[in-house]
Amino acid sequence: MPDPLAEMIALLQPSARHSKQVDASGAWRVQRSEVGNAFYCMVLAGSCFLDVDGHDPIDLEDGDFVLVPAAYDFAMSSNNPPAPIGLETEPVVQADATVRLGQTDCAPDVRLLIGYCQFGAPDAELLVSLLPDFFVVRKERRLENIAKLVREEALAAHPARDVVLDHLLQVLLIETLRSAGETSDSKGLVKGLSDPKIARALRQIHAAPQTVWTVADLARAAGMSRSAFFTKFNRKLGLAPMEYILNWRISLAKSMLRQREYNLAEIAEKVGYGSTSAFSVAFSRKVGQPPARYAHQQLEQANHLPNS
Repeated sequence: MPDPLAEMIALLQPSARHSKQVDASGAWRVQRSEVGNAFYCMVLAGSCFLDVDGHDPIDLEDGDFVLVPAAYDFAMSSNNPPAPIGLETEPVVQADATVRLGQTDCAPDVRLLIGYCQFGAPDAELLVSLLPDFFVVRKERRLENIAKLVREEALAAHPARDVVLDHLLQVLLIETLRSAGETSDSKGLVKGLSDPKIARALRQIHAAPQTVWTVADLARAAGMSRSAFFTKFNRKLGLAPMEYILNWRISLAKSMLRQREYNLAEIAEKVGYGSTSAFSVAFSRKVGQPPARYAHQQLEQANHLPNS
C-alpha cells in the first residue's frame, strides 16, 4: 500500500537553500517575508518567540524544532527580556559565518539553527496546501541530531556539500512531518494520517487514484458511517474528501506531464478521468490552462526557451 506522505515529499522535491547558526543575547527581534520558502528552526540553546503569519506567538525552548512549509511573514524575538514593540535588529555576520543578534559584547544566551529550503515541484503551492501551516516538535532527539548534521555540513566546505545537504534536508523534512502528526493542531495531510481510520481512506486514494471514488466508498474503507467520515475528514485535513482527491489527481497529472512519459489520454486514465476532454476541463479549472499548454510551457522552461 502506498505511503501518502512519502509520495507527497517525492513530488515536492525539497532541496537545501540556506542554513546558518544564529547567536543572540539581550533584546532582539527580526522579521522576514520569504514568500513560498519553507522555514525551519532548531533551538540549540536558550529560548525565544516565533510569530508566524498572524498566529499566536510560539514559545520555543532548547531542543524544539519548528517547520513552516510556506513562511510568508514571520518574526523571531527574544522572550527574556521581551523585545520592545517596533524593535528591528540588524543581523551581524561574524568571522566564523555565524550570525549575531542583539548585544555582541557578552556571551549568547540563545543559539539557533535556522534555514530555508525550496520545493522543486512547479505545483508546490498546491501540495503545500495539503500540509499544516506549521509544525512544532518538542525535544525530539532524532530531529536534533539531524539538524546538527545539517549545521555541520552547511558550515563546512566538504566535497559534494550541496548533495549531502539536499539528502539531510529531505530526511529532516520527513522526520518532522512524521513526528508532528500526533502533536500538531493544524489541519492537513499529516493530521489525517495520524488518525488510523482516515489514514486507511487516504491510503486507498493513493493506491488507486484512477478509481471513481465516492464518499461512501471511502467511509466504508475507513470503517465509518458516511456522515461521520465526511465530518472527520474535513476536520482533520481542512477540505472535503472529493476536493482532496481532485488536488491529488491534478498534482499527479502535473508530474506526469512534466515527465512526458505518457500522452494525455493515458494520463487522464491514470488519474481517474474517463475521457481526455473531461480531464482537460478539470485540469483547466484547477490550473488555469489546458494540460497540453501546461506541458508545452514546462518543456520550454526546461529548455530555457522563450515563450511563443
